[in-house]
Amino acid sequence: MDLSLPDPCADFDLPRTELTSRALRFVADAEPGFLYRHSVRSYLFARALADLQGLRPGADYDDEVVFLGCVLHDLGLCEQGNGGQRFEVDGADLAARFLREHGADEARVAVVWDAIALHTSDGIAHRKGPEVALTQAGAAVDVLGRGGEQLPPGFADRVHAAFPRDDLAYAITDAIVAQALENPAKASPLSFPGQVLRRHLPEGTLPDWHDLIAHSAWGDQPAGNAAGTGTTS
Repeated sequence: MDLSLPDPCADFDLPRTELTSRALRFVADAEPGFLYRHSVRSYLFARALADLQGLRPGADYDDEVVFLGCVLHDLGLCEQGNGGQRFEVDGADLAARFLREHGADEARVAVVWDAIALHTSDGIAHRKGPEVALTQAGAAVDVLGRGGEQLPPGFADRVHAAFPRDDLAYAITDAIVAQALENPAKASPLSFPGQVLRRHLPEGTLPDWHDLIAHSAWGDQPAGNAAGTGTTS
């Protein structure tokens, strides 16, 4: 089997192990082009941010694991990964199956699972270790441009020339919404997919936090409104 990296990946110094090559091929075959290119860009941005932070591959983080986390992180948005859970978890589960089928040890599978499942979870991913943190950071740079100002001059232009964006932020939003409209269980009201979906539904269709607590089975009331809290004269 030819495991050489597809162009234009050859123009970048990507990890060249059998597992990373198989993962890249798997994603290229499973995902639409805009998601595949986003996944590769996420790794390139993650590695650049690691360099800027003085993190050394092989010493401060496992570069192969970061690559796997980034390249596999949106499998939940492809047809093969579209299950009954929020896309981040569906994708993490599919990635874990893929890695086990190709002989990855369980400790590394667990880190990649966390990286994928938590890549939309601000305030959590960065506490789970450098590989998980870098996966989230790389994806955030690519979708939102968050942290992009730190990149070396001209680096983002070079990455985008090799892997065109195709209006990624809107394309990925449409993919999340399409899945959620087909299966609302994939976008619970307090999840990231739920937040994305809410704007695409009539107002009030998808409850927010305040709606949920207002209709709680326990009948809690806002402070000062509960029975018996008033003063007597």
